[in-house]
Amino acid sequence: MLSPLRLALSLLLTVLATPCLASDLPEAVREALRTARIAESAVAIIVQPVDASPALIAHNAEHAMNPASVMKLLTTYAALDLLGPAWTWQTTAWSDALAVDGRLGGNLYLKGSGDPRFAIEHLNALLRQLRVRGIRHIAGDIIIDRSAFAVPEIDPGAFDDQPMRPYNVSPNAFLLNFHSLQFSLQANAGTVQLWQETPSEGLRLDNRLRATAGPCTSDWKDQLNIRLINETAGPHLLFEGSLASSCGEKTLALAPLTASAYVDGLIRAQWRELGGTLDGRIDDGSLPPGARQLARHESPPLADAIRDINKFSNNVMARQLFLCLGNDSAPATTERARQRIADWLSRRGIAAPELVIDNGAGLSRTARISAGSLNRLLLDAWRHPAMPELIASLPIVGIDGTMKKRLKGSPLAGRAHIKSGTLEGVKSAAGYGQDAAGRRYTVIFLINDPRAAAGSPALDALLRWLGEQGHSRSTARNG
Repeated sequence: MLSPLRLALSLLLTVLATPCLASDLPEAVREALRTARIAESAVAIIVQPVDASPALIAHNAEHAMNPASVMKLLTTYAALDLLGPAWTWQTTAWSDALAVDGRLGGNLYLKGSGDPRFAIEHLNALLRQLRVRGIRHIAGDIIIDRSAFAVPEIDPGAFDDQPMRPYNVSPNAFLLNFHSLQFSLQANAGTVQLWQETPSEGLRLDNRLRATAGPCTSDWKDQLNIRLINETAGPHLLFEGSLASSCGEKTLALAPLTASAYVDGLIRAQWRELGGTLDGRIDDGSLPPGARQLARHESPPLADAIRDINKFSNNVMARQLFLCLGNDSAPATTERARQRIADWLSRRGIAAPELVIDNGAGLSRTARISAGSLNRLLLDAWRHPAMPELIASLPIVGIDGTMKKRLKGSPLAGRAHIKSGTLEGVKSAAGYGQDAAGRRYTVIFLINDPRAAAGSPALDALLRWLGEQGHSRSTARNG
């Protein structure tokens, strides 16, 4: 075993040697950046063996940069360590009165704990438990307790002026079905059929869509104009615009309603479908002392949730999980979540002095982290007992998730687990990859530049380059 002095000297020599060994970017990466007219100063790249041997590349390693959705790696790894991969959320039903002959004389309370994917089928199962227990009629109100989170509702259009996009939904301790409605559209014979797949009692649709000829383009959603109109008789969604007949059937997810209005419409519809009736309102409130628990839904484990977060870059789930890190002793706040992550990084010995984290999802103009800090995070995660769960949550290049179509059919397909990120002016990726000899590396790639959208070929070139490393060792071993 090395003495503390010799170990310190060895680590110091490694740090001093790394810039010399990692001074140049691969020529293919440089060429891709030149073609995209992206300056190398706007790019940070690290490629390092997971055994912490000197990095092959360490370019602009400590520059603070916007990571976009790659920030989810910090949130999900912290959650795996702090909460554990088997962590679950509980959504519960309570009453302040006894049910007699199928009639609940008081209020029904539904209490959330921040479950990031409490969906329509889970609500149905929870309400069905009440029906199985003989409750048919609720004489009072249904009260939604959201007190596990103490956060203001965000303006859904503030980030990108797309207030109905589901990724802009606010965090909520009683997040139900992502507060989203799913629709199916099909253009045929000059008309567009519109079906509402998600029930919402009281919401009306006004379909004025037109079917058009021509090809179906990738921006077909931009040809739709959808508005929520609130009237005395209730809200209705007005659909205007066009859809090409060649598009076939399309699905569209929207979040047009407030959290309260969404929950009201969906719970009423589900309770009625189960044969239940309700005299009162559906409103927000708090669980009173002395209430009795009637039913409970337990979520799948955290390890399952982070697969959805990272594989498909689910911003709403990431925000929920981030806040859940801040309610260990009191209602969750953004400040508590930030502090808990900062304390956790300090205990793990992961230096990230430049870190700015606001929502844990990376859907942010102000979030900052360096490639070096991300690399230290991934090296630490590689040695963690929950490493398999974290890596299994990352998209596999050429196979699934947000990397399904990248380098498909290439030798690197299936050999790298990479979380990607994209914002206007930001292109990012981070994860783990293999060289030709099977040696594993961390891979960090960040671009902050107005032309970042053109940077994908540079990432592909970097991954191809990594896949070619170790070829001589592999050839010698096989020979």
